[in-house]
Amino acid sequence: MAFVSVTQVKPGDKISQDVMTQKNNLLMTKGTVVSERDLEVLRAFLIAKVHIEGENGAVELAENGQNAENQSAQVSESILAFYNAYDKMIVLLKKVFSLAASSGTIPVLDIRTCVETLISHIGEYSIVSFRPAKYHSQDYLIHHSIKTSLSSYTLAKWLGFTQKDLIPIALGGLLHDIGSSKVDSTFLMKSSALTSVEYEEVKSHTTLGYQILKNVPGFNEGSKYSALQHHERLDGSGYPLRLSGDNIHTYSRIVAIADIYHAMTSPRMHRAAMSPYVAMEELSKQAFGQLDPAYVQTFVHKLTQFHTGRIVKLSDNRIGEIVFSQREHPTRPWVNVNGKIVNLTLERNIYIQEVIQ
Repeated sequence: MAFVSVTQVKPGDKISQDVMTQKNNLLMTKGTVVSERDLEVLRAFLIAKVHIEGENGAVELAENGQNAENQSAQVSESILAFYNAYDKMIVLLKKVFSLAASSGTIPVLDIRTCVETLISHIGEYSIVSFRPAKYHSQDYLIHHSIKTSLSSYTLAKWLGFTQKDLIPIALGGLLHDIGSSKVDSTFLMKSSALTSVEYEEVKSHTTLGYQILKNVPGFNEGSKYSALQHHERLDGSGYPLRLSGDNIHTYSRIVAIADIYHAMTSPRMHRAAMSPYVAMEELSKQAFGQLDPAYVQTFVHKLTQFHTGRIVKLSDNRIGEIVFSQREHPTRPWVNVNGKIVNLTLERNIYIQEVIQ
């Protein structure tokens, strides 16, 4: 192991000891393979030197850190299992959408089994920072559906729903857009504004989805209603039925929040991905009348509850560390940038663009 200047560190080098900030928060973990982004972070936090594995690094690890290495291997296996389950879900969901488009039989047992397997690795999923290993824009709807499923399950768990509801809510999130399989794909992938006629066809995915699912055995009614009602709003401004208040199923209220969040934070054909923090601010605005305010409050609170120490990129491209946040303004914390505190509550023209670590 060598203790070297950051100026000597190259992409591909391996960190052999945790790197801490001046505030004693973890910046980079032991075992990190350094990337160009990591070098940028190290420089931003004025880290002068780091421990890098040399030619004898493996020997030293064996001598001093075998337990840590074993733990790291276990974590890696757990993460790998999650991504493998996610990839299998991609394959299955593409098949399901294809069957739905041709009015084929929906493989209920396969879907439930795949969802339960993916959920068993939910500990490796982060709503804010998860990125699929492989992402193609033409597969947006598939990825969106899976992430909506995982986030709906997570939110429902935060809200205290029991096990009998959790998997049905996850299934509702997974298949909430199944009706899109019968919508002209050129409208769904269009990079410019939709015409009124095109928009009406896209909106029909809600009723089409319910028609696909309503006679499928083995699905909870709430899961089916998630397809029909996820665009309904509490004030009656949504579609397709302009339902309001308690007429909107509980599952649909949960799925709506996850659906909106991931629609905003995922890259689309017509725009780049939105910052998670900006998306949370938008959800909070919609909680005044359109979305369930208690559910939104829980969602935002939980996503920001433990973000102190998180490394973020601001909208002006500066990199900093979240050091404090007020409960009243969870999406606008204080960020330490090179020793200077940027209070986003006061500096409203700046926002968190990206979560780095």
